[in-house]
Amino acid sequence: MNSLFDSPQDFPINILPKDGITEYYGKIFSDAECEKYYQYLFNQIPWENDEAVIFGKLIYTKRKVAWFGEREFEYTYSNRTKYAKLWTPELLQLKQKCEEVSGETYNSCLLNLYHDGSEGMAYHSDGEKDLRKHGAIASLTFGAERKFSFKHKVSKERIDISLENGSLLVMKGTTQENWLHRLPPTTKVKTPRVNLTFRTIEE
Repeated sequence: MNSLFDSPQDFPINILPKDGITEYYGKIFSDAECEKYYQYLFNQIPWENDEAVIFGKLIYTKRKVAWFGEREFEYTYSNRTKYAKLWTPELLQLKQKCEEVSGETYNSCLLNLYHDGSEGMAYHSDGEKDLRKHGAIASLTFGAERKFSFKHKVSKERIDISLENGSLLVMKGTTQENWLHRLPPTTKVKTPRVNLTFRTIEE
């Protein structure tokens, strides 16, 4: 297991040693901007409990989600289909900032609300057929700092990184084909984290 950023780094840096590109840009918003966007996202987004069909049974998660895009995309994962709401002005601002920093473009966003460290996400890769192949996925964090982990599908090598308030992580290239990622639960975090994952849907 490797831990990153024990010493100062020039951003962005590809945190994966092989078989993919995942660039960490560190914090891209000021403290005041982080607080403004966090309050907006936490209080104004129409959050819903996520749903998944597992072994034929419908499961509702504690984690809440919302789905936005430039048009009313359909997006299917965990055997459930979601329909995108249209961008709000604030989400457009955040999308444009991610595009400016990363040099990529995005047409949709899956938002996640984790109320505290007990809520996380198991190892998975974002390989849904609607996603642009080798397209970039920009992960933006507001609120609690959380550990984020990658595990190579063959070698099982693991990379851990702490995603701080206002930070940007961009997964692209062959990352999804070769690496799993997760948000591990923790008893140390008592406050919410809002995560925005900007991506490109192709229909």
